[in-house]
Amino acid sequence: MSKGGQMVGQGTVAPTRRALLAGMGAALAAPALTGRAWARAGGAGAGGTPVDLALVMAVDSSASISKVMLDFQLRGHAAAFRDKAVHQALAGGPKGKVAVQLALFSGPGTLTTLVPWTLLAGTQDALALADRIDAAPGVAMGGNTALGDCIVQAVRQLDACPYSADRRTIDLVSNGFNNGGIDPRSARAHAQAAGVGVNGLVILDEYDWLEPYYRENVVAGDDAFVITAANRHAFADAFLSKLVREVV
Repeated sequence: MSKGGQMVGQGTVAPTRRALLAGMGAALAAPALTGRAWARAGGAGAGGTPVDLALVMAVDSSASISKVMLDFQLRGHAAAFRDKAVHQALAGGPKGKVAVQLALFSGPGTLTTLVPWTLLAGTQDALALADRIDAAPGVAMGGNTALGDCIVQAVRQLDACPYSADRRTIDLVSNGFNNGGIDPRSARAHAQAAGVGVNGLVILDEYDWLEPYYRENVVAGDDAFVITAANRHAFADAFLSKLVREVV
């Protein structure tokens, strides 16, 4: 994350791009439907193979993320899909299937797919996904950390998912606060209106106050949560815990 973000009050960031937010007014005013409420309201009726969960995993690749740091984040993602706890969680849903996509983000409009929508219907699928993540070309993008823009773009990715999901979730990993683009509080309202939950994994290597910031400004949904990793050495275990909790 660029260190040039303008902080206001207790860890919040001044909203920007007001014109774009105004254009989102209708979506933000819609009743919030999250998680299972969205499925009950008919959101799971789209075409495609039915799955328990559609999950966008968005990984911070902004200026505060070195190539080494990005690599350990991606290796942590791959290791989780090789873990038996995840395999058991995947098999434990009513349908036993989950769809996932892996992407990187930094500044506004930068959400970039590393691994496109992939159906996980068993252990072998999860292991194959881990290999694809290891082979993905992680690029440190630099620039700002646009958490709000990332959420809005990830909702679009979920809308385009070729699978019919009971639940839709954005899994956002970062070590910074929003310092560019859409206010994350407006973006999370947009996600809730679309029936999308947002969870966070924050790395506390730069800012030790990020956990309450994400709770107050970023995560969305009745079952939303924030998990922290004190440093890169704690990241893999934290992400594994997060993934199992999301899949179950």
